[in-house]
Amino acid sequence: MVMPRPTAAQFAYGTCTVIFSTLAMLLLSQTSSGPGVAVIAVAALGLGLLVAMTAPRPRTTRTMTVVPATKRAADREPVRARVSAGAGEAARDRAA
Repeated sequence: MVMPRPTAAQFAYGTCTVIFSTLAMLLLSQTSSGPGVAVIAVAALGLGLLVAMTAPRPRTTRTMTVVPATKRAADREPVRARVSAGAGEAARDRAA
C-alpha cells in the first residue's frame, strides 16, 4: 500500500502547531526539569502530527471514460484550413 505524500500546507500546519504548542505549554507549565520538557515536546509533536494528518487534502482523483471512435483514423476526411482572401494576399506581400 502506497501512502500519499504530505502537501506543503500539511507541513506548514504541523510545524506551526508543534512550535506554538510547545512554547505555550512551556510558558503555561513553567517547568524547567528535563523530564517535564521531554513530556511537553512529545505532546507537541503528537499534536502537530494530528493537525498535519487532519488537514484537508486537495482532490486530485479524476475518472477517465473511454469513448470508442465511430470511424478509423484512416477513413476520416482531412480537415482543411480556411483562410480568408485578405490574409493570403497579405502573407504573399510580406514574403515578396
